[in-house]
Amino acid sequence: MSVSRRGVVKGGAAGALSIALAGSLDTIFQTSAGADAGEAYGYGPLVPDPKGQLDLPKGFSYTTISAQGDTIKDGVLVPGKHDGTATFKGPRPGVTRLVRNHEQTGSGVKPVAPAGLVYDPAAYGGTTTLDVDRDGKLVSQYISLAGTSTNCAGGRTPWGTWLTCEETEGFSGQTKSHGWVFEVDPSGRLTKPEPITGMGRFAHEAVAVDPRTNIAYLTEDASKPFGLFYRFTPKVHRGGYHSYMAGGLLEAMYVPDLPDLSVVQEPGATFRVTWVKVPDPSAAATSTRKQFDKITRSQKLEGAWWGHGKAYFVASYSRTGDGAAADHAGQVWKYDPHRQTIELELVFKPGGRFDGPDNITVSPYGGGVILAEDGDGEQYLVGTTRKGKPFAFARNAFNDSEMTGVTFSPDGRTLFANRQEPGVTFAITGPWHRLRA
Repeated sequence: MSVSRRGVVKGGAAGALSIALAGSLDTIFQTSAGADAGEAYGYGPLVPDPKGQLDLPKGFSYTTISAQGDTIKDGVLVPGKHDGTATFKGPRPGVTRLVRNHEQTGSGVKPVAPAGLVYDPAAYGGTTTLDVDRDGKLVSQYISLAGTSTNCAGGRTPWGTWLTCEETEGFSGQTKSHGWVFEVDPSGRLTKPEPITGMGRFAHEAVAVDPRTNIAYLTEDASKPFGLFYRFTPKVHRGGYHSYMAGGLLEAMYVPDLPDLSVVQEPGATFRVTWVKVPDPSAAATSTRKQFDKITRSQKLEGAWWGHGKAYFVASYSRTGDGAAADHAGQVWKYDPHRQTIELELVFKPGGRFDGPDNITVSPYGGGVILAEDGDGEQYLVGTTRKGKPFAFARNAFNDSEMTGVTFSPDGRTLFANRQEPGVTFAITGPWHRLRA
C-alpha cells in the first residue's frame, strides 16, 4: 500500500512539532557527524568521560545514583533493568522524587517490599521511589511496588501519580495474571498492588493522559500480530487516585484502509480515526489485539506522552523482514482528540547513525526534546534545538545497553536518565541555558 497526501485529511500541514522537533528525522538519523566530531549547535561536542560511564558536553556533569544491587537496607537491594521514570515534587524544597520502573520478568534482583505492596510474590518486576537533592545526591529510596512483571514504561497522571505498565501477557512461573497497569502513589501512602483491569491486559508500553478529560491513551509493543493504540475512557471523569479502578471503556484505534502505520512515510500525512470497542479487555481467552478482523496496527509501539493538547506516540522501528508493510527506523505520531485525527510528525530513515527512538521528554530549554535511544550499536540521548537541529547530548560510554527513563526534574535543573543494564540512574546538571540554535 502506498500512502501520500491524496486521500488524507485536508489541512494536515507537514512541518515541525511545536516543541521544535522540526521536519523529517532524516536530519537526525542520517547524520554521521556530531557524536564524535561535535556540532556548532546544541551544547557542543561530547567530551569522553574518564570514568567510562556517560559522555556529555563540556560544562555538564553527572552523578550516578541507585545502581542495581545497591543496598537499600538489610535484605533489600535495588532491582535491575531500570526503565520508565517520572519525577514529582519532593517532600521539601530542593528535593525531587522519582518513581522508576524495573523491567524484570522472572529473574534478577528481586524487589523486597512489605506484603501490602506485593501483587504476585513469584514476579520480579516493580518500582522504586527515590528522593534526590538538587546536587544529584540520593537522599532516600525504597521499593514502592513489587510482584509485578516486566515493568517497562508508563505515564504520569494529572493528579500526580505514576501509572506503571507491564509489558507482558505471560503467566510462566507466576501465580497471578500479568499484563496490567498499576498506579503508584509517589507519597507512598495510597499505593495498592491491584491491577487497573479496565485498562486491559496486554503487553503495555506507555500511557499519555489528557488532563482535560482524564482519558488515557496506551501503546502496545507486541508481535504476531503487531500491537495496537488504545483509548481508555474512565467511568469516573473527575480523576484522582484510584479513580481508574472504577473501570471504563477500552477501545482500539482504527483508521480505515490503513492496516499498518509503517506505510506512511510523509510527515504531515493526516488520517481520520475511529475507535472500536475491545470485546474482552481482560483477554481471558484471546489477546486483545487478536479480537479484531479490521484494525490498525504498528510494530514496536513504544513511548507516549501528552503535550500541546495532543497524545504523542512513538514506533521505534518497522521491518518488512518481521512482517511489517514497510521499513523505517522510527515514527512519531500525534493524536488530536478534538479533530479525531492522527498525524505523522516525523519519520526516521534506516541506515543513519542514530536509530530506535523510545522514551522522549520535552526540554524546558529552547522548546526542544530529548530522545532516549534503544537501537543498534552505541546508545545516545539525542536532543534538538529550538530550530529543530539535532545533536548528540549524551552517549552511553559503558556498553551498548539502551538508555531509558529520560525526564527533567520539576524545577528543570536536573535531567534524569537510566542505563538499563546494569541498571543505574544518572542525574545530569549543567548550563542548560547555553543551548545554541
